[in-house]
Amino acid sequence: MSLTGTPFLCTIVVLSVVALILPLLLWSRTPGPKPLRAAARVLMLLFAQGTAVTLVFVLVNNQNGLYDNWADLIGTGDHVQQAADLGRDGTGGIALKRLPRVGQDFGPADGAGMRAAGGVRVTQLRGRVSGVNAEVYVWLPPQYGEPAYRHRKFPVVELLPGYPGSAKAWFGALRAHEQVLPLMRDGRVAPFILVAPRTNLLAGVDTGCANVPGQVNADSWLSVDVPRMVLDNFRAQPAPSGWAVAGYSAGAHCAVKLAVAHPDRYRAAVSLSGYNDPIGERNSLAAQSPALRARNNPYLLLRKAAEPPRIALYVSGESGDGYQAGAALQAVAKAPTTVHVVFLPRSAGGHTMALWRPQVPEVFRWLTLQMGQNRARGVDGSLAGAGTAPLSGSGTGPGTGNGAAGTTPRSLSTAGSRHAALASGTSSPAAAGRRR
Repeated sequence: MSLTGTPFLCTIVVLSVVALILPLLLWSRTPGPKPLRAAARVLMLLFAQGTAVTLVFVLVNNQNGLYDNWADLIGTGDHVQQAADLGRDGTGGIALKRLPRVGQDFGPADGAGMRAAGGVRVTQLRGRVSGVNAEVYVWLPPQYGEPAYRHRKFPVVELLPGYPGSAKAWFGALRAHEQVLPLMRDGRVAPFILVAPRTNLLAGVDTGCANVPGQVNADSWLSVDVPRMVLDNFRAQPAPSGWAVAGYSAGAHCAVKLAVAHPDRYRAAVSLSGYNDPIGERNSLAAQSPALRARNNPYLLLRKAAEPPRIALYVSGESGDGYQAGAALQAVAKAPTTVHVVFLPRSAGGHTMALWRPQVPEVFRWLTLQMGQNRARGVDGSLAGAGTAPLSGSGTGPGTGNGAAGTTPRSLSTAGSRHAALASGTSSPAAAGRRR
């Protein structure tokens, strides 16, 4: 029985009801000696408590997309077949353009929200470069099947969840495809292909979207194998001009890191409540050593880049949970790199889906503006001032990183953090220990 399926949820609901009724019916009718009656009553109480806790867990898991299946939950899932040393560019010297096209079999995806807005399809992809074997979810825009667009290629956005997290969460808890569908139909948002690959590749650890020889090649999985599959099977625009990557929490860190590290593969990245230093997720493989941390810290990569990458970054977050990470990136950005920073008040929803879900429409409007464009300054003011829609639930319009009056806070609570912590985006103990 699937962990996230309706049959399992209904079973737990029924058991919870039974667990409540049993004590009412049998409490005073339990036969046998006193010790046996006491033991039976204790068992009934434990049964009631156990089913209640299980029901709450299932509801929270389904709502937030934390664990996709039983293997993820109990820590036995392993989607890495091999993890060779693929070198600095993550290709292992393979001439990607010479790889033959491989057609994938796709089927309808199951789970909350997966059949809405035209439906999400899923395939099992065996990565030819990374050595990863995992599922990838794809949603096609409404224009994709229309005769007028039959010769058109579409831009692509890779969607990355947090840790622990399911790739389905972007379609389930965040309802990204349902939110952007009407915007695409009336032309307010470009018709993007949405691609959500599995990022939970090893049991009990966050890959940090890094290549760690002998353990996992998560970077190559996301930036090489998944894009190659999409280009082989769909009318997708080529990289980098037609590709972007977006994520929340740990996935936000990955999104920015991938774009900064591979400007030849992505034109834009979106970070919702992310961080720069991989140690922001305490179970990250990329935080195993100072050298790994440095190689996977987008702030350091951007600061040390011999040539500023031609990318656009959108970073949103609360003070101590994403905002400082964006401000640090903005401080070292040089043209043609642009960084758009959105400050969110603590009343906006915290480190939860409630904070990220209302940002989806604004994020895709921003992506529509940015894809294929090259800004002249290191600060992107394209959404500043009039015409910027407030973020639902935030209580304010989004703050831009261009110093516009009334949008960026003059003073921020840093929770006693030092400058180094602010620069890395782990400016509070709470932010450094996030797990979603």
